[in-house]
Amino acid sequence: MTVYSKAALAVAIAGCAAAIPAQAADSVAEALSDGKAYGDFRLRYESVEQDNGLDDASALTLRTKLGYQTGSVSGFSATVEMEDTRIVAGEGDYSVPPSGYKTGQYSVIADPETTELDQAFVQYTQGGVTAKLGRQVIAFDGHRHVGHVGWRQDKQTFDGLSMAYKASDKLSLNYAYINQRNRIFAEAADLDSKDHLVNASYQTGAGKLTAYSYLLELDQGNEATLDTYGLSFSGAAPAGNTKLLYSVEYATQSAEAGANEADADYLLLEGGVSAAGLTAKLGYEVLGSDDGAYGFATPLATLHKFNGWADIFLNTPAGGLVDSYVSLGGSLAGGKWALAYHDYSADDDSSGVDNYGSEVNAVYSKKFGKHYSAGVKYAAYSADELAVDTDKLWLWVGASF
Repeated sequence: MTVYSKAALAVAIAGCAAAIPAQAADSVAEALSDGKAYGDFRLRYESVEQDNGLDDASALTLRTKLGYQTGSVSGFSATVEMEDTRIVAGEGDYSVPPSGYKTGQYSVIADPETTELDQAFVQYTQGGVTAKLGRQVIAFDGHRHVGHVGWRQDKQTFDGLSMAYKASDKLSLNYAYINQRNRIFAEAADLDSKDHLVNASYQTGAGKLTAYSYLLELDQGNEATLDTYGLSFSGAAPAGNTKLLYSVEYATQSAEAGANEADADYLLLEGGVSAAGLTAKLGYEVLGSDDGAYGFATPLATLHKFNGWADIFLNTPAGGLVDSYVSLGGSLAGGKWALAYHDYSADDDSSGVDNYGSEVNAVYSKKFGKHYSAGVKYAAYSADELAVDTDKLWLWVGASF
């Protein structure tokens, strides 16, 4: 954590204390004693095999998360959460380049060993207003543009201020200012920033309409900016015993870094059917390109959730990305399963690269009682003109309280 971030958290806590009258000391003590402790543990094995010169990677890591949320006094409360990730039984044959761990020897598994302050914020809630100041999770609209990357052992959080206003049962307004992005590589790749996030949604009879503007600026080096404006609409409609699913989204983006400027568009079209315990979807997603020199970027997103679990496209190629996919999911033996197939190509093939490759994904997960869970997940990327063949396997068990 940077000195600035520590100071911001201290100011947040001091501000909360100052806002509570001295005569409310007993109430504060009661709020502290009546708070809620929580936590979860996730033991996960991950293996990566790639058709390149790197050794195959394997990792067995335990993620421990412990937190405490106080009770409320005059609308104020506080949350503190710690997170720790450890290699178990010496199974640490993998690389984490940003942290310098075994770089260049093994394939990448982005789960560094770390112990850090995951969240620490003061919250104020009154009526339809919720405000948080400090280190916190911020996620919007399925994590496509802003998310917590909870798939990795060290999830992404942000230092800053967030405000949410539930104007009515249908209208929600959100704003956040971020001064530090705490990324998934311990503290090795955290970034100072001056980010403004605006998200507004309205629930219509046919679905949810959302408008957003995510204005990102790195507060270091050449102070690169990335401005994204977009609209999305998603919903479901009954048709007898079947439910029809639909989503459409469009966004435009402008990027500037020093003397370099670029523009790109984003498009999502997705339709689906849910019936007899099965859900099938067909999708077409385009992260556009600026004449083969720049690809639409979503640096705050939960990227693993999109464009295949092999994580080939964590950074959009300069030629952009067209992801045509189909998925099928349902329930089995008390758990949930899903299969997906992706076909990847370039939005702009002026660089000579057109067909990127394809990928198959599969997952099964199950909860045991209220506190336990387990799962298995697999991704296989078959390269054509981009990257290399990649196979990934995950096995995990979890417990929470």
